[in-house]
Amino acid sequence: MKIERSSGILMHVTSLPGKFGIGDLGPASYEFIDFLENSGHRYWQLLPLNPTDGIYNHSPYSSHSAFAGNPLLISPEFLEKDGYLELQDFSLPKELEEGKVVFEAVEKYKESLFDAAYRNFKEHKTAEVSYNSFLNEHGFWLNNYCLYLALREKFDRANWVDWPKDLRDREPSALEAVEKELADTIEKQKFIQFLFFSQWHGLMRHAHQKGIKLFGDVPFYVNHDSADCWANPGFFKLDEEKQPTHISGVPPDMFSETGQLWGTPVYDWKELKKQQYGWWFARLRQNLLLFDLVRLDHFRAFAAYWEVPASEKTAMNGKWAVTPGVDFFKNLKKEFPKMPFIAEDLGDLDQPVFDLVEKFNFQGMKVLQFAFGDDNRENPYLPYNHVPHSIVYTGTHDNNTTQGWFQKVSKKAQGHLEDYLGQPVAPEKVHEVLHRMALQSVADLAVVPLQDILGLGEEALMNVPGSTKGNWTWRLTSEEIPLQDAAGLRHKNDLYGRIPERNGDSR
Repeated sequence: MKIERSSGILMHVTSLPGKFGIGDLGPASYEFIDFLENSGHRYWQLLPLNPTDGIYNHSPYSSHSAFAGNPLLISPEFLEKDGYLELQDFSLPKELEEGKVVFEAVEKYKESLFDAAYRNFKEHKTAEVSYNSFLNEHGFWLNNYCLYLALREKFDRANWVDWPKDLRDREPSALEAVEKELADTIEKQKFIQFLFFSQWHGLMRHAHQKGIKLFGDVPFYVNHDSADCWANPGFFKLDEEKQPTHISGVPPDMFSETGQLWGTPVYDWKELKKQQYGWWFARLRQNLLLFDLVRLDHFRAFAAYWEVPASEKTAMNGKWAVTPGVDFFKNLKKEFPKMPFIAEDLGDLDQPVFDLVEKFNFQGMKVLQFAFGDDNRENPYLPYNHVPHSIVYTGTHDNNTTQGWFQKVSKKAQGHLEDYLGQPVAPEKVHEVLHRMALQSVADLAVVPLQDILGLGEEALMNVPGSTKGNWTWRLTSEEIPLQDAAGLRHKNDLYGRIPERNGDSR
């Protein structure tokens, strides 16, 4: 897919400001899109929109559905606007914080709103036509997902492998009986998904009216405890008891002596290939209902993935297993000729990964924080090695902020950056330096995390890979969206040729 020379901002929906404890699809998201337009940006890059769970510390990369939307992103204000409830009837939890997501309090509060909205919907039959249309469009995943949630609730959030055997193994008579027993709970979950997709598509329409494209992210793996694994056990390497035989991770490297053990089940690619990759293609098609452009996370696993026996306690004793990436993408291109996908080609890569990127002409990622500190002139992240058909970042959601990075990086890296620029770098200005460097790059698209637009430090980290505490909670306060800086940002985007013509839409 050809991307015109342009720029974008990386920030997840949850980081938006507002009084309901978490960023959502309400007025602040519309205001942010207006800010993107006014500041000359063309893309809003987001993290995955799938449901999150406290069991997995609300990571958007660990979901119990590869198809559903996250109910926590539903806007209370728009529920009121659409006549489902009156917010004055609900007290905001005292635990909510302005600059941080307190997930547990948000969950309890929003669940009370959904209960009320659902009762209203049932009583007044509002939006029945659009609701039925939604059910028809999404039934291929929605029915299994909502049944899974109802059963999960019935069995006190137990993993589906611990349910009664007939339900674990999806025996038709058992499913039919429990669908009748749990009919109302199932219907409520369908309604909640209807609310999410209705609000999201309203936001997407506004974005397109303003010339803004939405840039999403698809995790490579899905959780074992998920509707997808329960409904499609044959697509994963599981034993007769439906437990994983092998799990995902990455091998030991300079960052970890024992590697990283992620714990999700790995795919049975032979079976997926037999089924012509239908589940994967449906998953990507679903994401293209939400986004104009999609990043394929952990792209290297489309060439080969690190497979660890499920009995292991570390990732050390794994092995590389080959993925039918060429065949997969050859067939994917038939489904999506424009191939609106970006390769997350970071990390320890080998020639088969480079070959896959080249063969299918994927744009890769260039991260400026990785450019400085070594003597390798071929470092692909150094600006003079950038290529137009790529996306340049100051950092990603998995990196420190540029301010935090510069404070912690080696003196050698700091000196390399200053030598590269030919001038000293004031620590308080380093985010501006890397921002301009990204805009100057020949890369077609320059994306900067909002934290680096604002010059925020390590306190504004979104995620620390390998850690489990405090991630995904960072939020803006209502005063921090830099509306007053829109003109200055637009000038920078214009200066470096990153404001394309609106009629040049390449979607």
